[in-house]
Order: sequence, then C-alpha cells, then structure tokens
Amino acid sequence: MRKLLVGLFAAGVVAMSTTVPTFAANISDVTKSYWAATEINSVVDSNVMTLTGGKFNPEGTVSRVEFVQALLKVLTNDNLDVKIGNKFSDISASDSFYKDVLRSEQLGLVYGYPDGTFKPGKLMSRAETQSVVSHITKDMNADASLLKNFVDANTVPAWAKKAYAKTLNYGIYVNYPNPSELRPNDVLSRAEAAVILYRLRQKAGLIKSQYVGSDLKEQILGYEHLEAVKKAPSDEVVITNKRNIIKEGNAMLVAFDEKFRSEASNEGDALTFVAKEDIATTEGTTLFPAGTKFYGNVISITDPKWFNKNARVYAQITKAVLPNGKVVSMNAKPFYKNYELKEGPWMTAGKLALCTVTGGAVGTGAGVGLAFIPSPHRIGTGVAIGAPVGAAVGLATGLITKGLNYHAKQGEEIKVILLDDASIAK
Repeated sequence: MRKLLVGLFAAGVVAMSTTVPTFAANISDVTKSYWAATEINSVVDSNVMTLTGGKFNPEGTVSRVEFVQALLKVLTNDNLDVKIGNKFSDISASDSFYKDVLRSEQLGLVYGYPDGTFKPGKLMSRAETQSVVSHITKDMNADASLLKNFVDANTVPAWAKKAYAKTLNYGIYVNYPNPSELRPNDVLSRAEAAVILYRLRQKAGLIKSQYVGSDLKEQILGYEHLEAVKKAPSDEVVITNKRNIIKEGNAMLVAFDEKFRSEASNEGDALTFVAKEDIATTEGTTLFPAGTKFYGNVISITDPKWFNKNARVYAQITKAVLPNGKVVSMNAKPFYKNYELKEGPWMTAGKLALCTVTGGAVGTGAGVGLAFIPSPHRIGTGVAIGAPVGAAVGLATGLITKGLNYHAKQGEEIKVILLDDASIAK
C-alpha cells in the first residue's frame, strides 16, 4: 500500500495538473460544447453507435432495430450465437439486422408486438427507452415520488410509470434541455440515445446477469475530476462500467456528526463524519451523496503542552456508508500537516489576546491602586504605567502556559485525503 509522504504537507502540497479528456472520434457535426458531446464521443469511440460520412446526426431519430443493435453492443452480446427461429412476420433472413433482432428476442431485450411483428423501423419514444432500461436492470423498490419533481409527470403513460420511477432512481435517464421535464412521449433523438447508452455502460453493475455477455469486462469509460479541496495532490476519478475509482491523493470535505472534545476522548474512540452536500466530480458524477456517513477512529491524542503548544488529534477514516446502504472501504486521514487536527492560529491568537486583555485590566487596577494612595491626582499616571505592564505580563503568561485542546462543533467541516484508492461499485 502506497503512502503519501508526510513531507509533502510540511512543504505545502502543490496541486497536480488537471487532465483534459480527449476524444478519439472525429465528428464533424458535434462540437465540444454540444450538450451531449462527452456521451456521443464515448459511444462512437466504443463503436456502440456509428457515424455516417463523419457525421453523427445528433438530432436524428432512432428506430427500434437501431436501438437494439446499440444495446447489444453495450451488453457485449452483439455476437451471441442465435439458437432460436424467426417468429416475426416482418423480419426475413435477407435483412441486415436479422440476427440482431433474433438475438434480442433470444435474450428477451426488446419484445415484439401481439400481431407477430417486430416493427424494426418504428421510432423509439423516450418512454419506450426507459421501459427497456428498466426491464434489463436489477429489481428495486423504486421511489415513485421522484416523478413529482417533474412538471410533466402526469404525461408519463401508466405502463411506463414504474419504469420511470426505477430508472430515475438509478440515474439512467435523460431530461435535456429542461431538467424539470421528462417529455416521455417525444421521439428519442440520437443524442438522447447516446446519453442513455452511456449511462447504462457506466452503471453496468446494475444490469441483470442474464443480459450481460461474457465479454463484458471492466472497461474505462473516461476520467473525471474531483476538485472539492484546493491543492490536493490528485483530482483524478476513473469512471468504469462497473465502478468509480477515486484515486489516492484526492481530498474532500466531511463534517463532524457530533461535537468533539479532545480532552474527553481517548485512543480508539469511534468517530463519525457526514457529507453535508453531494461529493461529486466537476463533470457531474455523484461519488458520495449528501448524507453519506464516514466512520473511523481516533488513532492517538497528544495533550496540550507548556509554552502554548496545542493538542494534536490523529484520526483515520476506514469506511463510508452511502444512504442506500452501500459500504465503501477507504483509508483517509485529515488533510493537514502531519495528518493532525489541532486548533488553528486564530484560536491561539484569541487565547493570547484574552491573556493580554486580562493582564492589562489587572495591571490597570494595580496601577490605579498604587497611584491613589499617595496622590489621587496621579491616578492617570498609574493607569498609563499599569496597563501596558499588565498587558505585557499577560501576554508572556499566555505564551508559557499550556496550549488549547482541540474542539469541533457538530457540523464543523474538515478536509480529509485518501491515502489509497477508493472504489465505489455501481
């Protein structure tokens, strides 16, 4: 297990340069600023969807057979041996897509119609697409209340409501250009199909095993960036079809789940932190949703020492538990010099200021008292002499006393850094 050098923190950590994703595809009608450029380039690079004359035609439509062919590629079942006969009246062996339709039927991906037809040229609607995605992904008790977040939820066909509830919960859907609209009855565009297929590949771990080809091994889909904390040694997050890998050296913010006082804590005590907000990449992938709990323990505590040396708390986080119950093993420590938690310079300065003010007040009282006895009119002189002398004594006293214990309020955030890669299964 590789460890980051403590010396990096002593010297001041320098942020690594951000990796800019590049695309292998050369698509003449999809600019880098196009809303689905990342997804389109990904499905083209992986041959899930193809170009015609160097163009993708993102606003074009998608037929049932085109969606079936792309879906088979996502599942790596596009070369599946066909072991069934043709039962569709509108499909013949001379059709270029003949075996793909039979592969779909054999796997049970996209069903035909009661009249015995497959209708390969019929255009896919957004609702039909969500129905297929729901059909091939693992069962769950979907929270249907998510539909209420969309202004056109009442336009979702009755037969597609459960499918939408499931795919919304899984995050495999598209709602562009208006995030508050689903537009379930609209025809699916090629750009929208690319987004759905891309997200399905990202969450390949959610696909039921009977639909997945034997060649569906872990594949890197892209690289994203976690920029939650400045000057972290790394910001790289590897996105694969099976998991999200947060690379060693990434840092993030977590909050104390309850108040902490070093003088009331001991080595081995449990610590719990929480993500107050979603911890997500700049590209939009949520890694740890808000409410994720981070569990760890106190490794050791160094008590305050004389000459104003504050207490040090050394802690380690060993796992995260997402709101859905998924457990992620991790190795993280506070992202500060020597991995230690201690009161900052402002708290120390506050202590010294208090000592100084208190000493000044005492000195003023003494000066006034001494001046008053022999000559009342010299009280002002006593104040002038007593105040600075007392303040100086107070400051000196503050400097030589013991330092501060470490205190944290409930909800107070700290920075933590990963000392090993953290893998979040999909």
